[in-house]
Amino acid sequence: MNIKKHVPNTITLLNLFCGCIALVFVSQQDFQMAFFFVFLGIFFDFFDGFFARLFKVTGELGLQLDSLADMVTSGVVPGYVMYYLLLNGQHEITSWNYFPFVGFVITMGSCYRLAFFNIDTRQSESFIGLPTPANSLFMLSLPLVIENSDSFFIFELLTNQWVLVLITAFSAYILNAEIPLFSLKIKKFTLKDNLLQVSFITLALLLVLFFKYAGVPLVIISYVLLSVLNNKFSLDGKAKS
Repeated sequence: MNIKKHVPNTITLLNLFCGCIALVFVSQQDFQMAFFFVFLGIFFDFFDGFFARLFKVTGELGLQLDSLADMVTSGVVPGYVMYYLLLNGQHEITSWNYFPFVGFVITMGSCYRLAFFNIDTRQSESFIGLPTPANSLFMLSLPLVIENSDSFFIFELLTNQWVLVLITAFSAYILNAEIPLFSLKIKKFTLKDNLLQVSFITLALLLVLFFKYAGVPLVIISYVLLSVLNNKFSLDGKAKS
């Protein structure tokens, strides 16, 4: 029995398991624990492909499992978080009780992205549009920023339903936008081939260290901006056609 071939899929299922646990914590409005399990799920998501390549056991089953697991951890969970943010938001847009369900537009945008990713041959080395894990971390960080911020402006901004609707719409857009974004997955074990990734990870750690939860959305924004600069100036040293 070849145990190695089951390792990547097992890691993928751990991602799914973490997403399910995160959903329970979101339902209890314990966003800190939800963030932790989404982060843990994304950690597993990062390494399932790594071990699949390492053990040379990549296949169609793993690809499909990966997207299905991501659909929960990075699709349903952030939509559910936005539902609660809209439910508890200020400056009520409408008295319609079902309005907060608009938050699940994020889930639909994530689903479309994950399905398209599986058939898009252009995304083998990098991404086009914001990856669902990055979008999920952004959404999960919002309630934590609200809970931990001493700024009245930040509180008013992130509890305003109009702002939350704009964030929801932009999320669905950026997930599927035709914007090339560099991949964080390490395929070659040399600093030269991963200079951009290492630089970004260093920046991300500094932002989180200094700004804590507020650093998470800054990390995602930095990721998009660095990718745009990379596309224009070839920061990773690769020629751009």
